[in-house]
Amino acid sequence: MDRETMNRYDLRAKVFKAMGHPTRLFILDELGKNERCVYELTQMVEADTSTVSKHLSVLKEAGLVETEKKGTQIFYRLSATCVLGFFDCLEKLIRDRVDQIGFVCQCSE
Repeated sequence: MDRETMNRYDLRAKVFKAMGHPTRLFILDELGKNERCVYELTQMVEADTSTVSKHLSVLKEAGLVETEKKGTQIFYRLSATCVLGFFDCLEKLIRDRVDQIGFVCQCSE
């Protein structure tokens, strides 16, 4: 594999790693519906501001979200809307898997 190909796969892995947390997946889903400020997301995920800010930072670093300052607040929105199509694909995969095995695994971190 040449260097350019390796770099492309490395960047893909970084995006997948950024999405590799249930809270970040939830945040991406919510931002797919509407832009949100940190306070709103903090209320939704029932976590402290610093934790939500860290999750948003990881998503922003991966290029999945972008920000806009409005007055004193910073609003986040989904910048990679293609992620929503990927989520739809995953939901189909999960439904098909549940149909095959007959139950859903109760996973935790």
